[in-house]
Amino acid sequence: MSSFPVFDPASPQAEAIRDLFVHVLWISGAIFSIVAGLICIAIFKFRSKDKLPTQDFGSHRKEIAWIVAPVIVVLWIAAISAKLVLTFNAVPIAHPPGEQVADLIVTGHQWWWEIEYAGTDIVSANEIHIPTGKRLRVQISSADVIHSFWVARLARKMDAIPGRENYIWLEADEPGVYQGRCAEFCGTQHAWMNFLVHAHTPAEYEEWLSKEKVVPPAPTNPIALAGRKTFLSLTCSQCHAIAGTKADRSIAPDLTHLASRGELAAGVLKNTPENLKLWLKNPAAFKPGCKMPDFKLTDQQLNELVAYLETLK
Repeated sequence: MSSFPVFDPASPQAEAIRDLFVHVLWISGAIFSIVAGLICIAIFKFRSKDKLPTQDFGSHRKEIAWIVAPVIVVLWIAAISAKLVLTFNAVPIAHPPGEQVADLIVTGHQWWWEIEYAGTDIVSANEIHIPTGKRLRVQISSADVIHSFWVARLARKMDAIPGRENYIWLEADEPGVYQGRCAEFCGTQHAWMNFLVHAHTPAEYEEWLSKEKVVPPAPTNPIALAGRKTFLSLTCSQCHAIAGTKADRSIAPDLTHLASRGELAAGVLKNTPENLKLWLKNPAAFKPGCKMPDFKLTDQQLNELVAYLETLK
């Protein structure tokens, strides 16, 4: 992967943006070189103080050339810009009530991303899974303040605005994991509002989809079973949701398949049992300002909760 992901596109939409940038860069560079060259010629050729340079009172041909050339450049940039807009613009469409208008529904929160897979009951957080070679319409909005959804190698930036739905196309040419970020300052933990886009082959995506549709069974391990009871008895269940339990709130990330995710807290920590325990013990130590409080859990409660959450695959 390039150190500058915007120059290493992995989708037609990102490639169109890169190509427009490169075109404009070359055109701007050529114009700068011509103007700078003429200035240098004027400075060195006509710097004599003894005589005035030959006076030129204008030429219709030169004036026409100076007008026509910029017009051609502007029309060329407009043409390639229009092509770009047609390539990635996923405008809202008229539809009958209840009809699906998006493949993915992404909602920004302070400071994490909620992802719903339209037509299914699958809800995830901070990880998006897509099949390669398929263009998906993504609906983007916000639950609180303005955020900005951006996957540099796959799509353009799109603001997530409270009370409004915006749309983009999301597509990947090849399997891989692509980094996404919030590109709009949205509060204390804006820098830790990352997400990952996992692009799978169509067969692997269908396999992942089948696994996500399965509700994790109740644990049989006594420690994990105690952790499940602890989770449901504390206020955890008043914010989080876990399929197959009475926890069904959407204030905080859905934890149904938490153990299968690669990161915790929108990229703050790798998802390991050790890091999960540290996070549960004191979330603010890793993400100051986050809305998950410190419940002053005992070591026994922490071990039980981690054991339970690790069963949610």
